[in-house]
Amino acid sequence: MGDVAKDLASGTVGGVAQLVVGHPFDTIKVKLQSQPAPVPGQPPKFSGAMDAVRQTLAAEGPRGLYKGMGAPLATVAVFNAVLFTVRGQMETLLRSEPGVPLTVNQQIVAGAGAGVAVSFLACPTELIKCRLQAQSAMGATGSVAVAVKYGGPMDVAKQVLRSEGGARGLYKGLVPTLAREVPGNAAMFGVYEAIKQFLAGGQDTSGLGRGSLMAAGGLAGAAFWGAVYPTDVVKSVLQVDDYKNPKYSGSIDAFRKILASEGAKGLYKGFGPAMARSVPANAACFLAYEVTRSALG
Repeated sequence: MGDVAKDLASGTVGGVAQLVVGHPFDTIKVKLQSQPAPVPGQPPKFSGAMDAVRQTLAAEGPRGLYKGMGAPLATVAVFNAVLFTVRGQMETLLRSEPGVPLTVNQQIVAGAGAGVAVSFLACPTELIKCRLQAQSAMGATGSVAVAVKYGGPMDVAKQVLRSEGGARGLYKGLVPTLAREVPGNAAMFGVYEAIKQFLAGGQDTSGLGRGSLMAAGGLAGAAFWGAVYPTDVVKSVLQVDDYKNPKYSGSIDAFRKILASEGAKGLYKGFGPAMARSVPANAACFLAYEVTRSALG
């Protein structure tokens, strides 16, 4: 089995593990990010992450936490397959001689390169996912029209292609997606390598146990979100923005308006659940990736 095939298979298994562990946290993150600003004197719809979990469970049961999972399940496998495969190819390009492990700096470059490639996949998928997740949060603001706007992932894609400028509509938010994926993956793969090297104490990192791989993967995931969280908030608000009368003219405008109306903390809405998700989800992803990769020899 060639390296590309191994990376594809291992990345796919890693992606599925990541999604099953992480999706409920993601639903809560998007609900918090996209909840409308409260009327002055009124409390917000969700007072925080735990409140959003409680309300979602009460209204929709456990299935509510897995809303919008169809699109990412189909694509997260592809997404991670591309991420790990492109990173593997970058690794081959950067390696000074065969068999020599990459330095942390080289892993950062490989991660950034992989981030560029996956942005083009991530942008339309996330647009679909955010619209589906946000419509259940917005449906409660009293406009019934919003609540049943989309029937499912394919319906979102159809409506966007038809009435929001064709394929360009699906790539709304590409700039903040790149601004998230490139530095985020650079940080993630760099930290993953650095922690593995630290835990291996200068020895070969291939001998590390599962606990060490999970620790390195979990911290790498935290590094991803810690590095780029505000760009994710900007991406979410742009992607759920109304096409006909938009609130934001672009990324910089969205960034400025969020800062002006909600201060710096507006750029960190949903940060708690994002961090709470990224640690176990990326621990699961990297462990599944490494275990599958070594099982394939």
